[in-house]
Amino acid sequence: MISTSGEALIKGFMMKSARIHQVPDRYGFYVDVEEYEFGDLDEPLNYKATLLDFEFDKWLEAMNTKMQSIKDNQVWVLVDLPLNGRTVGSKWLFKKKTDMDGYVYTFKARLVAKDYTQTYGVDYGETFSPIADIRAIRILLAIAAFYDYEIFAEGC
Repeated sequence: MISTSGEALIKGFMMKSARIHQVPDRYGFYVDVEEYEFGDLDEPLNYKATLLDFEFDKWLEAMNTKMQSIKDNQVWVLVDLPLNGRTVGSKWLFKKKTDMDGYVYTFKARLVAKDYTQTYGVDYGETFSPIADIRAIRILLAIAAFYDYEIFAEGC
């Protein structure tokens, strides 16, 4: 017996089709594994590994660029540490950006907080995460298109 969904129903058991599902070639999802090598780009895992990397000067430039960006955008406000407060550690993350051919064109460094060491009510009181509603973005784009304005993205 065949159900409406094309699956075979034999004695109360539903069996899935043995047909191999493939994406049509017109979608362009075919990738020859031998032609492209996906894998490790020898990105350092931490700052100590960066010190030993032969491309240390490029990583150092990426870290300096990130620190200058943090200073220019006034990301932090320096405050006194409360008596029972703990400082939050930080960690560098490193990434090589490649083009379509797999050649590295830029080195990126990010400084992230180890916020898993914080306790709500002791180290912080509230959090704020700015998000953009898709309806607001559509309205902004419609107004910009109507008045022929130019839109620039910062911090991307």
